[in-house]
Amino acid sequence: MYRKFVFQLFLCNMMLVSGWFCVKGAQMNRLASTPAFEVKITGDYSSEPKADRFYGISRRAASGQRVVDYAVMEKTYKYDLAPDDYEALLKIVQAEAGTEDIEGKMLVAGVVLNRVDSSKFPNTVLEVVMQKEHGTYQFSPVANGTYRSVKVTGETIEAVERVMKGEDLTQGALYFASRKGADPEKMKWFDTSLVRLFEHGGHEFFANER
Repeated sequence: MYRKFVFQLFLCNMMLVSGWFCVKGAQMNRLASTPAFEVKITGDYSSEPKADRFYGISRRAASGQRVVDYAVMEKTYKYDLAPDDYEALLKIVQAEAGTEDIEGKMLVAGVVLNRVDSSKFPNTVLEVVMQKEHGTYQFSPVANGTYRSVKVTGETIEAVERVMKGEDLTQGALYFASRKGADPEKMKWFDTSLVRLFEHGGHEFFANER
């Protein structure tokens, strides 16, 4: 009788231990199935987007206490922009193409980055945007001040991000102009000195000087 009681007690203990392992196993499975991290873009993208950004997205992605450095994801981006250059790109795209569709915004961003890549223009986005020729700014929103007061939209951010990842719709364009609002003399220079490539929305796009 005593042996039978001890055996039954042993079986009960084994069942309790097995149940505990099953519960812990389920908890481990749930933990393993949760995402390793969640990418969060932070910051107020109004006239002064100031997020801690590198290549256009946050330097870190975190979930709980686990932190993944952006180096894990940087290979998806073609352009390495400093924060000031990224901000300048967002603002000039918004100022020049705020009423255009996303492709129109991508085209303006692409032209700016084409200039950065060209030996005929400065080496950074901010310098390209602020460049003057014969005392005149290259981009009219900079000259008239609207560049400084724009409200950057989510679509503009998406357009810039896509171009920074390597999407290029420009066919190598280095210039663009809106014929409807441009000075006729300036448009005459575009027509006689540059190679017209195509038109999209309210802008015409041009390649290098003839």
